[in-house]
Amino acid sequence: MGDADVEANRAEPGDWVGEHLSTYLTSGGTRGHVLDLGEVGGRAFTTNCLIRYRGRSSGKVYVTPLIYGNFGGEIVIVASKGGADSDPEWYRNILQSATVDVQVATQAFEATWREPEDEERHEVWAYMTHLYPPYITYQQSTSRRIPLVMLAPGKAIDVFTP
Repeated sequence: MGDADVEANRAEPGDWVGEHLSTYLTSGGTRGHVLDLGEVGGRAFTTNCLIRYRGRSSGKVYVTPLIYGNFGGEIVIVASKGGADSDPEWYRNILQSATVDVQVATQAFEATWREPEDEERHEVWAYMTHLYPPYITYQQSTSRRIPLVMLAPGKAIDVFTP
């Protein structure tokens, strides 16, 4: 699946990602943390976090909603980009920083991040594909190895604002 195909698929249902982000931000995290993604092959209770990071070239601050899991006390996010052939921009941007801001429901914190390797990566991938089965199809549709990012919570920060 090429990047253009992924973008076309995202555009079809309208800007639901933008609406989801707005709901999450304007509610302070009381809404938007859990979504029913059953219509797209996910689970009825799919947890979502927000990450905030700085653009590697622009220096602009971005906030992106992502599905997450909790594995061994770390937040796990998946750089799937719907199975596109290139990594998502958020992933390429966080590679330039040792930390990323994260909001889970009404709690926000600064986190350090890492990518699991070897057996741990296999275990984390199995866990995340159980939480959101479409990740399996996404991986099958691209030759790149979809990155997994583990976020270790650090100091508390204020929740994100619109």
